[in-house]
Amino acid sequence: MNHFEKDVQSKRNDAIDSGVAFVVSFGFFATIFIIASIVDVFSGF
Repeated sequence: MNHFEKDVQSKRNDAIDSGVAFVVSFGFFATIFIIASIVDVFSGF
C-alpha cells in the first residue's frame, strides 16, 4: 500500500460531492434555458 492511501486529504463520500456537482450544473443550465425561454417569449411582441 502506498502512503497516499493512509493519509487521504478528504474523507467525505464521493457520491455526495458528485450529486452536489450534478445539482449545481443542472441548476445553472436550467437557469440559462429559463432566461432564454423568457427572452424568446417577450421577443415575439
